[in-house]
Amino acid sequence: MDEPLLLVYATFPDAAVAEAVVRTAVEQRFAACGNLIPGLRSIYRWQGVVETAEEVLVLFKTTASNLRGLQRHILSLHPYQVPEIVATPILGGNSSYLDWVRESCGGT
Repeated sequence: MDEPLLLVYATFPDAAVAEAVVRTAVEQRFAACGNLIPGLRSIYRWQGVVETAEEVLVLFKTTASNLRGLQRHILSLHPYQVPEIVATPILGGNSSYLDWVRESCGGT
């Protein structure tokens, strides 16, 4: 049976931080890839105040067994006190691409 795959969302304060985290996550095989999407505007409540921030959204593709390692990696490099890290299952897609994700994350 194929290992389950995940799409992991994370936001970062700028492209430089996002790129550094993605590059090292891919190098260390925590993720097959990460797509950086600049221009995200977030509106959120933080410590009782509604805030607005420009951010970069990253979509990581990884395996379920790599989730903890990827999360630890993001947390170790992220400047936010409470970074957004949300994982959702990938239920289907191009099987060749999904096989590539598994292989790139260290699977067979």
